[in-house]
Amino acid sequence: MAKSKSTAIAPSDDAAAPGSYTVMARRHRPQQFGELVGQEAVAQALMNAIKNGRVAHAYLFTGARGVGKTSTARILAKALNCVKGPTPNPCNECDICKGITSGEDVDVIEIDGASNNGVENVREIRNNVQYRPSRSRYKIYIIDEVHMLSVPAFNALLKTLEEPPEHVKFIFATTTVQKVPITILSRCQRFDFGTITTSRIVERLRAIVEQEGLEADGEALEMVARRAAGSMRDAQSLLDQLLAFSGNQLTADQVHQLLGTADEERVVELASAILAHEPKAALDCLAKTAEQGLALGELLDQLIAYWRDLMLVHCAGEEAKDLSISPRFRETVSRQAKELQLDTILAGLEVLSASKARLRFSNHGRIILEMAIIRMGRLEDLASLTQLAQMIAQNSAPAGQNASNARTTSSSNTAPPEGVKKKLSGVDEEEIALATSAEMTSSLSPKGVLTPATLPEVWREVLTLVGPLLANQLKNCPLPAISGPNTLVMKVPSGYTHLSDGRQNATRLGRIEEELRKLTGHSYQLRVETTSINETTKSLEASRAEGMPRRVDRRAEASQEPLLKYAMEALDAQVLQMEEGFGSITASKPPEPDAEAALETEE
Repeated sequence: MAKSKSTAIAPSDDAAAPGSYTVMARRHRPQQFGELVGQEAVAQALMNAIKNGRVAHAYLFTGARGVGKTSTARILAKALNCVKGPTPNPCNECDICKGITSGEDVDVIEIDGASNNGVENVREIRNNVQYRPSRSRYKIYIIDEVHMLSVPAFNALLKTLEEPPEHVKFIFATTTVQKVPITILSRCQRFDFGTITTSRIVERLRAIVEQEGLEADGEALEMVARRAAGSMRDAQSLLDQLLAFSGNQLTADQVHQLLGTADEERVVELASAILAHEPKAALDCLAKTAEQGLALGELLDQLIAYWRDLMLVHCAGEEAKDLSISPRFRETVSRQAKELQLDTILAGLEVLSASKARLRFSNHGRIILEMAIIRMGRLEDLASLTQLAQMIAQNSAPAGQNASNARTTSSSNTAPPEGVKKKLSGVDEEEIALATSAEMTSSLSPKGVLTPATLPEVWREVLTLVGPLLANQLKNCPLPAISGPNTLVMKVPSGYTHLSDGRQNATRLGRIEEELRKLTGHSYQLRVETTSINETTKSLEASRAEGMPRRVDRRAEASQEPLLKYAMEALDAQVLQMEEGFGSITASKPPEPDAEAALETEE
């Protein structure tokens, strides 16, 4: 940002007239391209354009708030209209530069797009662009928050923006570029302003404090920079407020006191109690924080930042950059991150983020935070979905694979954390026993040539061997029919793509045929045919009589509900999922034929 000259007001100047104070964000605004912080690429591009005489007639600056868009627009205006220019380094001493800096130059018109967003405002611009500037080289229009213009206003600006007079330049600034029509974007040179890093903001704040003749702790400045979230203007405004509160020296405790945040010792204490699964200690810590009048929303933000630090340290080690915790607690965070699984840390972040979203619309903030703390204290070491899927697949291993080999492979390749082992050992014993029984059944001797009598039993065993995903899809279809000595035909409803997708059909059917070959000792070809809903329902009823799983029966019964049956026929649809208890409510009477005709007319 700009280096302050003699405009800084000393803290002891109590005789200043009310209203004469200029806020820090304005007094330390950048006045040269070289003073822009964090936007060096944009500054270099504009300087080169001025040097080479390649200045466009329209520019669009987009980015987050407080990153230097309007300041860059003013610097560009000074560079073009300075008496020594066009020059990439305006003098800031001539009347034109001073007028642009103060916003009073008659040839540089700054317009607020939010309050001047009508088509009549754009018509006024169109009428005035034909007149040459009063004393400057160019007449420059700076429109801030340009995305607030109405659609008719944008349309009225198109022709003027595409072919303006040679003495006119347009500079647009916006925080929401996606709201700007593409017809406007195509007529401008666009520059994206990125957010400013915390370290660069701290460096600039430290320079400002020195220029003001004040003092501030490094930890306090880091807290201010993190709070600004990449916005230099927000950081300077907050620093201005804190310096007015603290006097001549700013400390971290004063920042916590003014912002209503908890000190880092309290945050580390609360996080340690949660990770140690001590809900009483965690709730006591929260109660002490609430008694001190600290904002619970701020505490929740601090916990989110702490769990983010755990995630970064777990993935990148102690050398992780941009941590929110101060260096004196880095060792504690590193030790805690090593003791946790990454999935457990991510689950904690999910709980905190969900609680933050709920906190915005609730009057019971403390209860929400207490619930989050209790839930996070109950989180055991979690296994990833990949590990769980592999364990399920190994529990249903193909025929011929020894159960002891499957257990050995599971323990060596996808061993779950201790917390998961404890839960699985107590909860899934019955499922593991069923899976082992299925393996023993599937390892029996082949049953020979398929017959209508043996097909249902063999098909049930196929469903236990092809994997849970494919098995669920096959359960939605009726029992295959024997067509010839070595062919099976499976009929599926029209529009059912799970087994008729051409790209995956060969792989899926190949798995089924391979399991049939292992069970029977003969090679069979499985063919898929599409049928109507009524034919599929009849096949399902026949399959029920032959002993198909109950799940297929429930779907067949559901498809006979009058309202659902009418919807399936009208939309050529199928039942993919059924909630428990479906069918307990009496279905409504289907529409009359004239209503059906009206529906088709609307479509």
